[in-house]
Amino acid sequence: MKKISLILFFVLFTVMIEAAETKASLVETQVLKKQEINDLQEFVGTVNFDKKSKIASESSGVIKKINFEVGENVKKDDILVQIDSDILDAQIKAASAEVNMYEVQLRNAKKNYERYIVLLEKKSIAQKLFDDAKTEYDVANENLISSKAKLNELNIQKIKKSIKAPYSGVIVEKNINLNEWVNQGTLILTLVNTQELEVIFNLPISFINGLKNGDVYDIEIAKKTIKATLFAAIPSGDKLTRTFPVRFKANASDSFIFDGASAKIKFAKDSKSDALVINRDAVIKRFDMDVVFAVVDNKAMMFPVKVLTYSGMDAAIAGNGLVEGMQIVTKGNERIFPDMPVQVLNK
Repeated sequence: MKKISLILFFVLFTVMIEAAETKASLVETQVLKKQEINDLQEFVGTVNFDKKSKIASESSGVIKKINFEVGENVKKDDILVQIDSDILDAQIKAASAEVNMYEVQLRNAKKNYERYIVLLEKKSIAQKLFDDAKTEYDVANENLISSKAKLNELNIQKIKKSIKAPYSGVIVEKNINLNEWVNQGTLILTLVNTQELEVIFNLPISFINGLKNGDVYDIEIAKKTIKATLFAAIPSGDKLTRTFPVRFKANASDSFIFDGASAKIKFAKDSKSDALVINRDAVIKRFDMDVVFAVVDNKAMMFPVKVLTYSGMDAAIAGNGLVEGMQIVTKGNERIFPDMPVQVLNK
C-alpha cells in the first residue's frame, strides 16, 4: 500500500512539473519597425581623476604614527599620520590652568565691581575706589578673553598634528617615514578620488554645436557604461586637427578605473540611415550580451543584438534574423527564456 502511494505521489509530482513548464508566461509586445536614424560616430577620450591632492603637513614635529600604505583605500576624516605633540600637550595643559585662574579672578572682580556700584549709589565710597574696582574687573575680563584665545590657538595646533584624509580615495604616493622630522609644508602623501572622474574628448566643432551643458551621456570606460554629465566645452582647441576639448564629469561608483584610461562616446552624425527601432525596454542583458525576445508561434525566440543608438525611449538595433514587423517583447522579458511558451496580453 505504501509503495502504491509513493508511486502515485511521484506521478502527480511529475504532472505538476510538466504543467508548470508548459504554462505560458504573460508578456507585452511591440512591433519592430524600420525608420530613419542618425548614424553614430565614436570618439575616444581620456579619463582623469577629478580630485587629486598632494597633502602637506601644517605642523612641524616627529612622525609618530603612519596609518596607511600606498594603494590603500581610505575614508574621509581617517587619521593618516600622527605627529608628535608632547610639548604641545603640556602647553595646552598650562593654558587650560591659566584660563581657570582668570575665570576665578573675573568672578571675584565682578563681585567687587557690583558691590561698589551699590556703594557708589549710596555715596558710601570715593569715586577712585569705584574706578579701581571697574578697572580690575575690565582687566580680569580681558585676561580671560586673551587666555581663551591662546588655548584655542594651541588646540588648533593640536588638531593639525593629526593629518586626516580630506575625502575618500586611494593613496598613490607616500613621502615620509616613521620617526622622521617634518617641517610645516613638507609633502606627506598624494591622495586621489577614484570615483569622481573627469573625461575629456576632443571633438570637431560640428559635433560641439549640438551639445548642451548639463546633458547626460553614456560613456564606455573599461567595458562598462557610465553616465556622464557635460559641464564644459573649451573654446580654445587644436588648430591642426580643428578639434576642441569637451569635459564630462562622471561617478564610477564601485568600479575601479585607472587614471589615464581610455573612454568612448558616440554622437550622432548629420547623415542618416534606416534601422530597426523598438522600445529600449525590449533590450536586456542575457549571457553577458544584449538581446531581445521575439514571439514566434507563441514561443519566445532570443536574438542577440547590437544597439546602434538610443533616442528617447527608443533603441535602434541590429541583429541576425530580425525583420520589420516582428512582435518584440517589451514587458515580461526578464522572466522568459528561449523556446518558452508566452501569451501576449496586448494583442
